[in-house]
Amino acid sequence: MRVICDPSPLFRPEEVHAEQRAKQKDDFRNYEDNVQTHNVRRTYTEMHTKQTMEFGKEMRAKWCSFNHAKMSIMSIISELDNLVDESDPDIDLPNSVHAFQTAERIREAHPDKPWFHLVGLIHDIGKVMALWGEPQWCVVGDTFPVGCRFSQRCVFPETFAENPDSTHEVYSTKLGVYEQNCGLDKVTMSWGHDEYLYQCLKHSGTTIPDEGLYMIRFHSFYPWHSGDDYDYLCNNHDRDMLPWVREFNKFDLYSKSDSLPDKTALTSYYQSLVEKYIGSDDLCW
Repeated sequence: MRVICDPSPLFRPEEVHAEQRAKQKDDFRNYEDNVQTHNVRRTYTEMHTKQTMEFGKEMRAKWCSFNHAKMSIMSIISELDNLVDESDPDIDLPNSVHAFQTAERIREAHPDKPWFHLVGLIHDIGKVMALWGEPQWCVVGDTFPVGCRFSQRCVFPETFAENPDSTHEVYSTKLGVYEQNCGLDKVTMSWGHDEYLYQCLKHSGTTIPDEGLYMIRFHSFYPWHSGDDYDYLCNNHDRDMLPWVREFNKFDLYSKSDSLPDKTALTSYYQSLVEKYIGSDDLCW
């Protein structure tokens, strides 16, 4: 299908309410006092207590069978009208709103990269697992490697104390089960929406470029792309991809104070991108 060519976003970051404009970059990711402080702390405490190496293997076996549903991308985004991410300190709106906010920010800055616009739209749709029965602590939030020592650069690092892997003979060491500079592709990350969507897209045969798939897979890996930790697990490919992840992060994070998008008006443009880079058939989830 032909992609709609008009690159002009239908809302712009400067068109925000006065109280939203007052939010500065340093105000984002405040985990001590935010729009849903209790939910955020509770979600991360459960996540850091229960996300073990064994749990990650179990979740990959469960969800990477792709036998839970067969739905279109836009239907999944509509489902996210019903999800508020309980790990997010910056926004308490449905995740579908954030999808369009991110995509439109990217479209304004990178009008010549339609695949990047699409990545902005779909990057969080793996969170649909939370609407299909999974608790949010294994769906949302920052991700981190399991099978090796937990980083102090993670949010609420003290909450790893009750995780069984924190005292495991191998998993509690710096490299754990991995080799120096093995590459993130060989690292088992905590289970969440990033890995789930990445695996779904690979299974579907998407033509989204590697840079876009990498953004999807690691955009929540904040201890790495924002905390400058875990480089010892990275190879040269990971380091080459890091600037792309950081570029994406600017739009993912700072779009959360933007005005609300007109989702109805934007749908035809993004549907054309879905058909170009993913296809017109429903995906197996």
